[in-house]
Amino acid sequence: MVDQNKIEEAIGLLLEGIGEDVTREGLKETPARIARMYRELMSGMEEEPADYLSRRFSVESNEMVLEKDIVFYSMCEHHLMPFYGKAHIAYIPDGYVVGLSKLARTVEVFAGRLQIQERLTAQVADAIMNELKPQGVMVMVEAEHMCMTMRGVKKPGSKTVTVAVRGIFEEKQELQNRFLACLGRQGI
Repeated sequence: MVDQNKIEEAIGLLLEGIGEDVTREGLKETPARIARMYRELMSGMEEEPADYLSRRFSVESNEMVLEKDIVFYSMCEHHLMPFYGKAHIAYIPDGYVVGLSKLARTVEVFAGRLQIQERLTAQVADAIMNELKPQGVMVMVEAEHMCMTMRGVKKPGSKTVTVAVRGIFEEKQELQNRFLACLGRQGI
């Protein structure tokens, strides 16, 4: 889906637009390098979370499963600048679990698209609910946005936290509290 040629043309125009000489030695290969980089960064455009979440294992337990500190990198759709951080996912199985790496892969799929953090958080929660069909899921994403760090208000180190709760997590505050306690937090 990523069109190498269009990206190369666009980067050439961008470089010219900021007053650069696109023929100088240091910039000759830059459009091709940027196109390859975007193919990698936007890999989630060509993937579906169902590819990972459809491989399930039967379980009798209905105890919370938590995968925390899933590092991700994404690109803000407003400024085309990176945002990065950690995702934490908990779910209560309803007969099935997935391999833990599949939760991280789900985050990667959605992070590999132009995003806003709020949508990323909701998409991860919804994909797990729709594909795995647990009793409930809770997702927390904490990220630093380069559009806040190096431009605009210039506040490095500030973090944005988004939370999505689905199913039994919406109904039972004690499950939310247990999730937060596992993350070493008192509350949001």
